[in-house]
Amino acid sequence: MTAAVSVRGLRYAFGDTVAVDGIDLDVEPGEIFGLLGPNGAGKTTTIRAITTLLPVPRDTVSVFGIDVRRRRIAVRRLIGYVPQMLSADGALTGRENVSLFARLYDVPRRERSARVDEAIAAMGLTEAAERPAGTYSGGMVRRLELAQALVSSPQLLVLDEPTIGLDPVARAGVWERIAQVRRETGMTVLVTTHYMDEAEQSCDRVALMHRGHVRAVGTPAELIASLDAAGPANLDDVFRVYAGDDWHEETKGLGNVRQTRRTAARLG
Repeated sequence: MTAAVSVRGLRYAFGDTVAVDGIDLDVEPGEIFGLLGPNGAGKTTTIRAITTLLPVPRDTVSVFGIDVRRRRIAVRRLIGYVPQMLSADGALTGRENVSLFARLYDVPRRERSARVDEAIAAMGLTEAAERPAGTYSGGMVRRLELAQALVSSPQLLVLDEPTIGLDPVARAGVWERIAQVRRETGMTVLVTTHYMDEAEQSCDRVALMHRGHVRAVGTPAELIASLDAAGPANLDDVFRVYAGDDWHEETKGLGNVRQTRRTAARLG
């Protein structure tokens, strides 16, 4: 079976700083795969390479067997991408935001209206669709961004920190919608998150990255069991083992990302 995402020997540097240092990674079709690690681990660089936003050598990254370097546009047609930074326009209504993305993704005109309605309904935003996105709560904005990414019916949904800064109820709502769409469509989901409880509960497999390397890959249960801990353990403990002291620096760095997400509540 062709992997949904295949990465072989990916290395990427920004000047003298090596962000990703020769990683190998496979994401299987239909799974929710979590890419975990502290800030600076190389997660976002990896995501940007997979989504064609960074140039990579041939035969390094492929999506459903399509080489990212050789057929960039074809790969983009298979992907829905929700970045860390906000992508919804607070001056537009929810429907207008999703319609804009339908045009950007080149959804056929005859299908566009129905696809927009379906994406909005899947995210539970039908009643709010005619309101400006600037009036939405943070959780609603994130679901709107998911609708934007889903309007093209992607085979691969890529989420970079989808719930940073959201309250527990909003976080749960976002994951419920992701799980529902995955069940209904068989879509593959690749996600980065700093919330280990989310990864443990929602991801089929995870990879722990640290300083540009993949340190461990497996199901959350497998990685937790590998600790051979004397007492109860969870994915937070696995994270600490592979990230070490960087965990403390990570919690400091999250402040900037959370500040970005807080603006979702007052988009306009």
